[in-house]
Amino acid sequence: MESSADTSVVIVDDQALLRGSFRVLIDSTPGLRVVGEAGDGAEAVEVVRREAPDVVLMDVRMPGVDGIEATRRISGFSAARVLVLTTFDVDEYVYAALRAGASGFLLKDTPPADLLAAIRVVAAGDALLSPSVTRRLITEFARTSRPRPVGVEGLTGREAEVLVLIAKGLSNAEIMLELRVSTGTLKTHIGRLLHKLQARDRAQLVIAAYEAGVVTAG
Repeated sequence: MESSADTSVVIVDDQALLRGSFRVLIDSTPGLRVVGEAGDGAEAVEVVRREAPDVVLMDVRMPGVDGIEATRRISGFSAARVLVLTTFDVDEYVYAALRAGASGFLLKDTPPADLLAAIRVVAAGDALLSPSVTRRLITEFARTSRPRPVGVEGLTGREAEVLVLIAKGLSNAEIMLELRVSTGTLKTHIGRLLHKLQARDRAQLVIAAYEAGVVTAG
C-alpha cells in the first residue's frame, strides 16, 4: 500500500529494460515508490517538474540532453536529490554532474540492497560520497577545474576546519575525533556551512572547497 510518507523516485535511463528492473526493485520495497520514468534528459526534466519526486536516479550518457545537463536544469527548480548512475568507478562525467547539483553517484552494477540504501541516504538529505570515493574522484578531476569565487571569507575558523576535513574525505566520525567535538556540534557547523556556501548537501561542500582553493587536489 502506498503512503504519502513513501520516498518517491523517478528513474532516468535510455535503456527501457534497466528502467524496468529498477522499477520492480524499488516498487517492491516498503517505503519506496516509483512515480515516473524518462528515457532522456529532456523528458526527465518534464517528469520531475510534473511529479516532484524526492529522488532522481539519473543516467549520465543519454541521447539528446544528457544526465549532466538534466541534473543542472532539475537543480534549478526542484528540491529533488539526484543520484547519478555510472558504468565506471571513476567517470569523467561524474565530477561535472556533482558540480551540476547531484548528491552522489553509484555504479550501475551496485548490489540491489546498496542501491535501495543509497536512495534512502540521499532522500534524507545526505550526500552519497564515501571517503574513499571523495578522495579519488575529487583529486582526479579538481586538477582541471579553475578556482572560482566562493564565499568562504565569512566562515569562522572552526567552520573552515570542518570544510577542509569534509573536502579531504573524512567521515563525520573521523571529523568528530579529529576536532574533538560532539555529533550535535558537528551537525551545527555543517548546517552553517551549507547555509553560508549556499550548498545543497555535503557533495556540494566538497566541490565548493576545491573551487575556492581551500584545499587542492593531491
